[in-house]
Amino acid sequence: MNCTILAIESSCDETSASVIQNGKILSNIIATQAVHEQYGGVVPELASRAHMQNIVPVIQNALSKANIAKNDLNAVAFTQGPGLLGALVVGVSFAKSLALGLDIPLIGVNHMQAHILAHFIDEPRPEFPFLCLTVSGGHTQIVIVRSHLEMEVIGHTQDDAVGEAFDKTAKLLGLPYPGGPQLDKAAVGGDYTKFIFPSVDTPGLNYSFSGIKTAFMYFLRDQKLKNENFVEENMNDICASIQASIVEILLKKLRKASRETGIKQIAIAGGVSANSWLRAKLQEEAEKHRWSVYVPAFEYCTDNAAMIAMAAHFKFINNEFCDLNTGPMPRMAL
Repeated sequence: MNCTILAIESSCDETSASVIQNGKILSNIIATQAVHEQYGGVVPELASRAHMQNIVPVIQNALSKANIAKNDLNAVAFTQGPGLLGALVVGVSFAKSLALGLDIPLIGVNHMQAHILAHFIDEPRPEFPFLCLTVSGGHTQIVIVRSHLEMEVIGHTQDDAVGEAFDKTAKLLGLPYPGGPQLDKAAVGGDYTKFIFPSVDTPGLNYSFSGIKTAFMYFLRDQKLKNENFVEENMNDICASIQASIVEILLKKLRKASRETGIKQIAIAGGVSANSWLRAKLQEEAEKHRWSVYVPAFEYCTDNAAMIAMAAHFKFINNEFCDLNTGPMPRMAL
């Protein structure tokens, strides 16, 4: 029996649709919203409007590329949360309408769970149990993954997410939106040891990034008082140093989690997992601690519907469907 699912992702500022058949991704279409660039961050109302404009052509493109007709679908999946309420409403409403019209099941997917399950789109795939460091603009978590649908958060940020820390520090440097990737590019060739930034050592496996952002802000202020051209003259070194400091915060807790659980299967997921320094340092840690490390392909790191489709595939197999009364859950927990 074929299992063909159309998946929709609309949690933030990417409108995406994907078709999966029997666990294989046939298409993954993403429309990025450039409208937010002039504001230096995502504007929720503009995001929801852009989703309304993009969702029909994106879904049509996904079905066409997969060579799948609407009547060939066995289920429709959507991101239920977490995310921006208005953005989620667009995807949820479209998915419910399509499922109702085709008289097929509806599958709600947790966005963060989907980021983790992106590891099962392509080889190599991690073995259970494994630890996953999920890092994005809105979340920072260490998760024990015991099966495709059984996960436990053992560490999380107590204030800001790591993606926000990257974006805010980039904004302080005058880099364009989205700041994280721009900071990563600007760090190339810089001295990662030139400047040292303090961080808060939180209890257990939890994270805190508000302190390093504040320290960075005051660092720039003090240096500019001495030399108004400080940032321009030291941009590469500054970016490399703050990036190294933030990544070390992530890895310090990940090392601790591996020691405490004894798990050496290590994965990273979420938009920040595309960061080149994080990837490089994770490979170094793997050699030191004999970890088996898994990193998704770049196209599956940032928000995309293929990861929603993969999560929906496993939920379909387990008959985990939702009804038409299901709504968006912007603060949905893993």
